[in-house]
Amino acid sequence: MKTYITFLLLLATLASFGQSIISGKVVDEKSEPIPGSNVYLEGTYDGGSTDENGNFTFTTKEVGTKVLIISFLSFETFTKAIDVSQFQNQTIKLKESVNVLDAVILTAGTFEAGDKARVSVLKPLDIVTTAGAVGDIIGALATLPGAQTVGESNRLFVRGGEADETQTFVDGLRVAQPYGATANDLPTRGRFSPFLFSGISFSTGGYSAEYGEALSSILSLNTNYDVLQEQTEISLMTVGLGLGNTQRWDKSSLTFNMSYINLAPYQLLVPQEVDWNKPYQSLTGETVFRRQFKNGLLKIYASLDVADFDLNQEDINQPEKVRFDLNNNNFYGNASYKGTFGNNWSLQTGMSYGISLNEIGINTDKVQNSEYATHLKAKVSKKITERIKLSGGADYFVTQFDEDFIPFEQTTFSSGYDNTIAAVYAESDIFFSKKLALKVGVRASDNQLLDEFQVSPRASFAYKVSKNGQFSFAYGDFVQTPRQEYLKYEADFKSEKASHFILNYQYNKEGRTFRAETYYKSYDDLVTFDSQQPQFDSEYHSNGNGFAQGLDIFWRDNKTVKNTEYWVSYSFIDSERLYRNYLTAVQPSFVADHTLSIVTKHWINDWKSQIGFSYTVNSGRPYNNPNEADFMNGLTKPYQNLSFNWAYLISQQKILYFSVSNVLGTENVFGYQYGNTPDLNGDFQRRAIGQPADRFFFIGFFWTISEDKKSNQLDNL
Repeated sequence: MKTYITFLLLLATLASFGQSIISGKVVDEKSEPIPGSNVYLEGTYDGGSTDENGNFTFTTKEVGTKVLIISFLSFETFTKAIDVSQFQNQTIKLKESVNVLDAVILTAGTFEAGDKARVSVLKPLDIVTTAGAVGDIIGALATLPGAQTVGESNRLFVRGGEADETQTFVDGLRVAQPYGATANDLPTRGRFSPFLFSGISFSTGGYSAEYGEALSSILSLNTNYDVLQEQTEISLMTVGLGLGNTQRWDKSSLTFNMSYINLAPYQLLVPQEVDWNKPYQSLTGETVFRRQFKNGLLKIYASLDVADFDLNQEDINQPEKVRFDLNNNNFYGNASYKGTFGNNWSLQTGMSYGISLNEIGINTDKVQNSEYATHLKAKVSKKITERIKLSGGADYFVTQFDEDFIPFEQTTFSSGYDNTIAAVYAESDIFFSKKLALKVGVRASDNQLLDEFQVSPRASFAYKVSKNGQFSFAYGDFVQTPRQEYLKYEADFKSEKASHFILNYQYNKEGRTFRAETYYKSYDDLVTFDSQQPQFDSEYHSNGNGFAQGLDIFWRDNKTVKNTEYWVSYSFIDSERLYRNYLTAVQPSFVADHTLSIVTKHWINDWKSQIGFSYTVNSGRPYNNPNEADFMNGLTKPYQNLSFNWAYLISQQKILYFSVSNVLGTENVFGYQYGNTPDLNGDFQRRAIGQPADRFFFIGFFWTISEDKKSNQLDNL
């Protein structure tokens, strides 16, 4: 018996000589232990878990060099080749993962809405349920801080920049003509229906090196990546009709919508302050085709807009009204592909093409113009490590514009220009930790028409100061080709330039978002001319300049009151410009010092209704009064607009919708047109530039027919 026990002890001793002990401690970056970490040798069953003090120990029969792996949720996986016979009592420090939900994100100057956004300041598509916007994405964005209310235009004016300083992109490809046809001092709408878009990114400054040819802002719209079911949308409205349909197959889908708008019936019911000969009417259609491949997604988007109208407009310098008629045909299409290739490389590429054809009548004179715009794009990116991502790409823009001015029984005067812009960029995202991130980039562009090469650096960083709060800073240089109304007469310009400095604080917690952002923008090489309006014999220069600085505040809450969500935005801006035909640097006529917007939506379950209110007020805007000595010394009265909407669910898929803009009928004045010469008393007479109607009423019936019998258009109203 004693001999048997001795034999067993000998076997155990011999076995122990064939094993190695691996031991150590796992801690975080603050040297605090991480209990429950998974520790093992790659390709084996040898390993264990850390105890409450972060310690681990296990034995292995493996010999030589093996790979030790340590992992734990929300930390980067540790991987290291070790000598199994020499790895004892080692301390391993794990880094926090930068891909967790509470990691820092770059937010300076950017508002995002969509399913793909890590932090959505706005929910997917809910910005278009804003009272008073009447389904217009641009109109809803005007309630966000940084956007100016310019009621005679309704385009997107951002932080002291004019509307043409904002560029619109669909699936990453530029839209040269993003607004509908209109006349002077009459508001317009964006060309795009929210029905086809799942993601929106609105940048008020400091945006990525991926984007160029924009001095102030970027609006990026992303079409739906996929559809869940086949369905049909039917719309009957006081201003027209709408129809949409979605078809879905195994790896592809097709969505389209179309609408016919005619203001003639509405004009009979609710007369406007517009002397129509033929009220505005349009036929529009949009479609998206999607095809899923093994490593990527192809999307083809197309939009067609045909519009015309005829009206008589007052002009203080004409004894009779000026007859203005317009026929506009607009097409925009793009094809984009987004996928992966090679060793985890990402590729985004595509092409867009836009055509705008206008036939304009001004009394007995005629104007015909055409614009053809093409954008080619390629972008590649790769995640080098969990903390470093590199991206780069190239853009190629081609624009051709031609215009014929045909005076009555006189010689035709032709003008126009051709331009190509080639650009390349590179950018890197660096995450030092889940609390600190940096983005640096540079964009270089060559403008053939201006014979000019520009290099524009960009940088931004973000630091997380608490679980729910963070600071972000962004800087960037931006350039843009002067606008069409100058280039058709003159090409001896420099690119207009702007530099952005933005400091942002954002707080997100349980359905509440707070943002405060201060900024400074400087402008250089702005276009100036010596006539009342730009014309063929004007003297042009690129010697203008300016600045804009201010504070934007945003608060959104959908938690405090049950079934209620609201947001409040406030903007203060101080801005001056010496540009166009300005005599000195002054506050531009489209800028109001203070703007406040309040938007609220409430669901009433007993009534099966969603009601909404929006209220916007801003201080007066400057205008030039030639009857006084100082330039641009006038100030309009403050602007106010209270709007209301009500969506009633007749059934789950049928909605009756009502809205009214400017409920109180406030008579807003946006500026004044003065006579070119004084009257007999030496005074310059004027006329007010106001809104086309005191109120705008809208009633619609929206019916969805779908497979699940539950979907409706509530989010699209």
